[in-house]
Amino acid sequence: QVQLLESGGGLVQPGGSLNLSCTASGFTLRYSAIAWFRKAPGKGREGVSCINTLDGSTYYYADSVKGRFTISRDNDKNTVFLQMNTLKPEDTAVYYCATGGWYGMDCSHVSYDYNYWGQGTQVTVSS
Repeated sequence: QVQLLESGGGLVQPGGSLNLSCTASGFTLRYSAIAWFRKAPGKGREGVSCINTLDGSTYYYADSVKGRFTISRDNDKNTVFLQMNTLKPEDTAVYYCATGGWYGMDCSHVSYDYNYWGQGTQVTVSS
């Protein structure tokens, strides 16, 4: 059974940093695309970033995070990270990691392409 567990969220001041983690069990993350989505209060779910299977290529779907967020993975730990720098109040949201869970899946910004989701971790950016 595929399970994803996010961690690393919290309360941070504007300009601060957080490093989110997504650890998988029951599946080897490097075999499938892993994406981060977020959902802010009153808004729909938004694709943030994705790291591809096999070649490890990365994508940043939200223009507002380009240059500030970095996605990476540690295959030995079966974990994907989202390093978030220079955080802004508009980054406040619940952040979810997701995977399709099948070998060779490529990145997609479309949430329904992903079959497995973590429970989410709250990120609050406020002074």
